[in-house]
Amino acid sequence: MVSGTATSEDFSEVEARRIWNALVKDSHNLFPKIFPDFFSSVTLLQGDGGVGTIKELNFTPANKDFSYAKERVDEIDEEKMVFKYTTIEGGLLGKKLSASNFELKIVPKKEGGCVVSWICNYETLAGAPVDEGKAQEIKEQSNAMFKKIEQYLLSNPSLYC
Repeated sequence: MVSGTATSEDFSEVEARRIWNALVKDSHNLFPKIFPDFFSSVTLLQGDGGVGTIKELNFTPANKDFSYAKERVDEIDEEKMVFKYTTIEGGLLGKKLSASNFELKIVPKKEGGCVVSWICNYETLAGAPVDEGKAQEIKEQSNAMFKKIEQYLLSNPSLYC
């Protein structure tokens, strides 16, 4: 078993609160809308989006690695714009990972826009090698998805205000 961390940090021209509202408050509606080729649905199974909420993300066949993932919201700090969640079922759990949890943090910039950081902490299954190429592919895909969300928000300036 190997423990590891993957990180990503992006600057966005979009105001921090709009990014927060889109990624944290309404991702269950936004992701299938913006990424219909990747997400078939995102459903709140339990809760209203707050701490303890369980969300199921269902993927299209475009995602070759898994068909769904269930996530639990562990922490939401509205003031500091920090969101923490854990994959509790599906995804790479049981295939390559024994655990994975995430932190999304959005920091406003004085000059406008914000910095969005994402941290993934994981543990591999015993005997499962760490595939650096796959980790880089996932990071690049996440960055591309973020840029698409950013462009959507820039093109729709009245959304998520």
